[in-house]
Amino acid sequence: MKITVLIPAYNEVHTIREILKRVRATQIPDEILIVDDGSMDGTREILEDLDGQDSIRVIYHQQNRGKGAAVRTGLENAAGDVIIIQDADLEYDPRSYPDLLEPIQEGLADVVYGSRFLGAPRRVAMFWHMVANKLLTLLTNILYDTILTDMETGYKVFKREVVQDMPLHAKRFEFEPEFTAKILKRKFRIYEIPIAFNPRDYADGKKIGLTDAFEAIWALLKYRFVD
Repeated sequence: MKITVLIPAYNEVHTIREILKRVRATQIPDEILIVDDGSMDGTREILEDLDGQDSIRVIYHQQNRGKGAAVRTGLENAAGDVIIIQDADLEYDPRSYPDLLEPIQEGLADVVYGSRFLGAPRRVAMFWHMVANKLLTLLTNILYDTILTDMETGYKVFKREVVQDMPLHAKRFEFEPEFTAKILKRKFRIYEIPIAFNPRDYADGKKIGLTDAFEAIWALLKYRFVD
């Protein structure tokens, strides 16, 4: 299987080189596809230097459109048979790739979620973010009759065919509930794998906030009944 690692990036000048170093160190991706979402802090200039090196390909948004829009651009252009979504910060560890890919490689899953709540090591931080994540996951389980532990995880790995004909509309962080709602309604096989997690806080550049939680709730409710 050809593997694409899809990295949406916005103003990650302090982490973009390091995350690319870690992704390449796995020796797993055939393609590293970065969508620069209108960065203005020097990220774009770094990516312009790296574009074309070591299987790196960069697509540029001329203005910031949001993570969901960046992911959608990446999905439209990814060449891999399997896609790994990788945030450009250092919260998620690419050393998890072999575990995340295994259920797909063994024919057991179409989609794999890396769960932050299944017992793997994690940095202790931000209680209310954990509460929000668990409440959103609970709402997902109630609405879609499932048993996920981490709907909002940034580590989503899936066969390309999963999104081939799937209409996606998310612009910001509501990508996670929209994608989850639609794969659940389409009855794709989902596995969860425990992953290590090193969350950053707002002083380090974390972008998701309370407004995004309400947008996630609305997305879960809306896509329960419409596509």
